[in-house]
Amino acid sequence: MSTVEERAAAPARSATPTRRRPARRRTSGRTRAELALLLGPALALFALFVLVSIAAAVYYSFFDWNGFGPPSKVVGLANYRKALADPVFQGAIGHNVVFALLSVAVQLPLTVALALLLNGRLRGRALLRLIAFTPYVLSEAITAVAWLVMLQPGGAVDQGLRSLGLGTLVHQWLADPDLVLYTLFAVSTWKYLGFGIILFLAGLQGVPTELREAAALDGATAWQTTRKVVLPLLGPTVRIWIFLSVIGSLQLFELVWIMTLGGPAGSSATMATYVIDRGFRRYQFGYGSAVAVVLFAVCFAFALAYQHFALRRDTDGALTGRVD
Repeated sequence: MSTVEERAAAPARSATPTRRRPARRRTSGRTRAELALLLGPALALFALFVLVSIAAAVYYSFFDWNGFGPPSKVVGLANYRKALADPVFQGAIGHNVVFALLSVAVQLPLTVALALLLNGRLRGRALLRLIAFTPYVLSEAITAVAWLVMLQPGGAVDQGLRSLGLGTLVHQWLADPDLVLYTLFAVSTWKYLGFGIILFLAGLQGVPTELREAAALDGATAWQTTRKVVLPLLGPTVRIWIFLSVIGSLQLFELVWIMTLGGPAGSSATMATYVIDRGFRRYQFGYGSAVAVVLFAVCFAFALAYQHFALRRDTDGALTGRVD
């Protein structure tokens, strides 16, 4: 009798998973509908203001167009050839590269050092963190105007140097072609240092205290613990910071445009200021569109390469599989 009962019950057990499939499909369909409802508006806005804008820039870049009336004079790739052969644009690309390299070489160690300092036990640590982060809250326009006033001849910077007995260091900070780019970099460092500090402070919170305590028990000094334990664990944060810093350096515009307009004689021009100067000041919208496409291509190529060679190790395994 038991054998007959087991045979009778076997089909019923085997049929059980089949009954669950419709419910599973309904759940999957509901999930897709929720994702479409939540992501649909954002994707529509992204397509409208980003993808459509990129497509329009590519289209207008093939015309000799001054922005008035419909474009009609097709020039093909002439705008791209003209941009890549222009010494001013070549210099602008070089200035962006210099900004990116200085960011990694100067801002990165300075930011990490300040973050490690502010992560320790200091009296008034919260106030120091607030002071470090405050410049990042200010808009680029306010920052540029404030520093433009302070860097003028006889301004606050010159007076401060003379009061300290360093009058020989006074220069034409924004008028010297050999100095203006580094002056703008100093202002940019003051502006964005707080963001990096907050980013690294968040990364330091993820370093287990047990590892530091174990290193201390093994006789490691504070510097050895920082170098051998803390800094390697900050690797993902460092790579994210480098990505954001380089992309920001390639797209640098507001500070330069307000403080120098890319001058003097193009010595502080960037790719973004070059686009605005040619497109909106000289009414070369077709040519400006071509330069904007080049800028987009440079940023996009760097993002893809950096994602493949640097960020891939951090993203692999970060996404969890679907749990049924």
